[in-house]
Amino acid sequence: MRLVKLSTELKGTHYNFQTVKEVLAKANEPKSGDQMAGLAAKDARERVAAKMVLSDITLGELREHPVVPYEKDEITRLAEDSLDLDAFNKIKNQTVSQFREWILQDTVSGQNILDISPGLTPEMTSAVTKLMTNMDLVVGGRKIRVVVKCNSTLGLEGRISSRLQTNHPTDDVKGIIAGAKEGLSYGTGDAVIGINPSTDRVDSCYDILKATKDMMERWRIPTQNCVLAHVTTQMRALEKGAPLDLMFQSIGGSQISNEEFGVSIKLLDEAYDMTLKKGTARGDNVMYFETGEGTALSANGHHGADQLTMEARSYALARRYKPYLVNSVVGFIGPEYLYDSKQIIRAGLEDHFMGKLMGISMGCDDCYTNHAVADQNDQEDLAVLLAAAGVNYLMSLPMGDDVMLNYQSTSFHDNATLRTIFGYKPTPEFETWMERMGIWENGRLTAKAGDPSIFM
Repeated sequence: MRLVKLSTELKGTHYNFQTVKEVLAKANEPKSGDQMAGLAAKDARERVAAKMVLSDITLGELREHPVVPYEKDEITRLAEDSLDLDAFNKIKNQTVSQFREWILQDTVSGQNILDISPGLTPEMTSAVTKLMTNMDLVVGGRKIRVVVKCNSTLGLEGRISSRLQTNHPTDDVKGIIAGAKEGLSYGTGDAVIGINPSTDRVDSCYDILKATKDMMERWRIPTQNCVLAHVTTQMRALEKGAPLDLMFQSIGGSQISNEEFGVSIKLLDEAYDMTLKKGTARGDNVMYFETGEGTALSANGHHGADQLTMEARSYALARRYKPYLVNSVVGFIGPEYLYDSKQIIRAGLEDHFMGKLMGISMGCDDCYTNHAVADQNDQEDLAVLLAAAGVNYLMSLPMGDDVMLNYQSTSFHDNATLRTIFGYKPTPEFETWMERMGIWENGRLTAKAGDPSIFM
C-alpha cells in the first residue's frame, strides 16, 4: 500500500491531513451531525483544502483505505469481497476529480455508469459526491435509471412513483384502508402501499398486510404491499401465511449501527430468502430498505467517519439484495444531524445520486421534523429538484402530515403536481389501472381524481 498525498497549500496556508478518513470528513459540505461529532472542517478554507486533496486521490487508493477496517466490520468485508474486479480495474487509476468529470460528460450514458457500478466501494461513491455541486448531483442522478420489478415495474424514464403511507396511531385497519383509497384516487401508491405500524406486533403486521392485499386484489391494483415492522416480525407474519410482497428493514452503514437495529447480514440473508420463497411478489426485487444520514452517528457506530460516507456504506449493504426500494428518510432523524433546509436539500440530492451510482432503485422521503429549521416551501424545493434528478419515488401522505410519526412529508397533491410539471407518468401497470378507474386520461388526471367514492 503506497502512501497517499494528504497535504496541500491554499492561500499561503499549509494544510496537512492525517488520514484519508479525515480528508473525506472535512471535504463534506457542512452538516450539523459532522460538526457535533467533531469531524467537520473548521471553516470554508479547510473544507476547500480537503476537497483539493480528495480530488487528487485515486479510486484505487480509496479502496485501500476503507473508513472502517476490514477486520472490524462486516459491511467493509461485504463491500470488499463482493467487488467486481473487472469493473474496478477500468476505473482504479482515475482520480476522484477525473471520475466526477467522466460521470458528467454528455457522451457518458447512465448505462456506462451502471457498467462500472459493481466496481465501486462506498468510499469512492462518497468521495465523488463531495466534489459535486447540487446541479451536478441532479445531472448525474438523472442519467442513471435503475429499473426493477416486483408486481409492477419501477424506475423507467419519464415516470415517477410514490409510496402510499397512510399510517394510523392505533393501527386501525379501517382507517388505514380509508386513507389508502383517498391516496389511490389521486394516482399515488404505485411504488408501494407501505404502512408504518404503531406497534411491532405480529398480529398487527399480519392484519395490515392482509387488509392491504385484500384491497389490491378486489380492485386489481397493480402495486406492492409492505408493513414497516422489524424484519423478524414480518418473517413471523409470513410464516403465519400473511400476503407480503416486500420485506422491509431500516439499515445503517456499519455493523454496530445495524446491531442497534437488531439485524445482521446473516439475518437479512434469511429474510431475503424467505421472501423469495414465501412472499407474494411476482418479480425478483422483493426488499425495501430505509436509511438516512446520521443513522450510524446516532447509534455511536460511525467509527469517526462522516455521515455521508457512512450513508454510502448502507447502500453497499442494500445492493447485495437487489432491492425494489431504497429510501433515504432525509430529514426525519432531526436537526442534530441535518440542521436546516439547506443541509436537508443537499443531503437528499447526495443520497439519491449515491444510491443510483451504486446501482440501486433509489427514492427519498422528502421530509422534515417540526423542530428543524425548515418549512413546506423548502420541502417543495427538494421535491422539484429530486423529480428533475429522476428519483424513482417519493412519499405520499394525507396532506403531507403523518399523524402517527409526527413529521411532515410529501402529499397526494405534491406527487400529482410533480407529474404535471414534468410530464411524468406512474408505473406502466398502474397507469393502465388508473385509466380503467377513470382517473387518468391522455397523460393527466381527470375530474374524478381525488374522489375516493370510485371505490364504493
